[in-house]
Amino acid sequence: MVANVRRLMVVASLTTFIAVAAVIGIIGYRVFKGEGRVQPTTDVSATLPAGAKVLSSAIGEGRLVLTIEINGMIELLSFDINTLKPLSRTRLAP
Repeated sequence: MVANVRRLMVVASLTTFIAVAAVIGIIGYRVFKGEGRVQPTTDVSATLPAGAKVLSSAIGEGRLVLTIEINGMIELLSFDINTLKPLSRTRLAP
């Protein structure tokens, strides 16, 4: 009877030790891998045409899309989110 209890205690202790070691290992991996750290930002800017009025903006899939109004015409301007280099310009008919 005592041997059965001792064996159950050893199994439970080993299982707990393995679980705690796995959690500590995962935390250490995440900390030392360095992925997901916030990179220092650099100031970047995009220029818009003179007299442009920003109607809306959207961010997705590495792009910034601005809906602007210039002299009554509506345009969509797409920029790369990291460099703000222009990717496309689409004029919408009224």
